[in-house]
Amino acid sequence: MRRYAFIDVQNTASTTQTMLGFIIDWVKLCDFLKNKKSCSEIFLYTGIENGDTETAQEFDALSKISCCVIKSKSVFAYKNRDKILAFKCFNCNEDNVQTINMGYRKKSNCDVELSVDVIEKSAPDVELLIFTGDGDFEYLIRKALEKGVSKVSVVSYAGKEIKAGLTVSIFSTKLRDLITEKKDKVFYMSLKDIKANIKKELPIK
Repeated sequence: MRRYAFIDVQNTASTTQTMLGFIIDWVKLCDFLKNKKSCSEIFLYTGIENGDTETAQEFDALSKISCCVIKSKSVFAYKNRDKILAFKCFNCNEDNVQTINMGYRKKSNCDVELSVDVIEKSAPDVELLIFTGDGDFEYLIRKALEKGVSKVSVVSYAGKEIKAGLTVSIFSTKLRDLITEKKDKVFYMSLKDIKANIKKELPIK
């Protein structure tokens, strides 16, 4: 049985920081996947901002680990659509329209690279670990199963947390449904369960 890991770095990092309150040590994660999960190759897909030498150095060090393959792209800022707010002035009773600047979001899309690599590695007697909570990969997992993959583990955090009085979950409903539908082939692995193995130790201030 050959085992490969594919890591959507941006999605996985956002999940642990937003939902679980910790930062991933990527070297620890790769060590865990190599030595505890017996992965033959570990693919990491990430975006690196221009001038972010710390992140660039971190992933450059990872690329020197024999089983790690780094696929990186530049991070771009995308303008969010402005919100148009129509209202009536309380004082003069006149109709008004206000444009609210919704700012920018930073993104580097490595979905194509991840998808191509998954399909290239998909075959009978192969197990895939896919680190993402993004429902866009639901179709990819189905295609991998069609190619005879023995098992797919979706690694993320599907729990729900209460934040500012609201129930928050960032794990895709499409992936939840797929895991339920293909329960003999597609499995869920919680990032919370492996926190001790992959958490970055931060200096005490």
